[in-house]
Amino acid sequence: QVQLVESGGGSVQAGGSLRLSCEASGISYSGNCMAWFRQAPGQEREGVAAIVSGGGSTFYADTVKGRFTISQDNAKNTIYLQMNSLHTEDTAMYYCAVRRGGYCEFWDSPHLFGNWGQGTQVSVSS
Repeated sequence: QVQLVESGGGSVQAGGSLRLSCEASGISYSGNCMAWFRQAPGQEREGVAAIVSGGGSTFYADTVKGRFTISQDNAKNTIYLQMNSLHTEDTAMYYCAVRRGGYCEFWDSPHLFGNWGQGTQVSVSS
């Protein structure tokens, strides 16, 4: 059974930083697409960033390029999302997701991911 456990959310002021973590279990770590999505109240879930686990190719939404960095620790089966220069518009519930195999084609389509974490809240105030 695949399990994804996120941590690291919280409340910060605009311009601040947070680092999210997502530990995966029950799945072979390499060769999957692991991604971060976010969803604000009343809005659709949107892709933030993705990484090919074990491989390292990364993908970002235009809205976070240059501010967010996705990375991985293969030994810990964990991916991270370093979020810098946070904006109030980044406020959302952030979810980790994994999709077996592939190279993160259409990584920002949430319906292509079958396994999700419980989410961690990020709140950015002005």
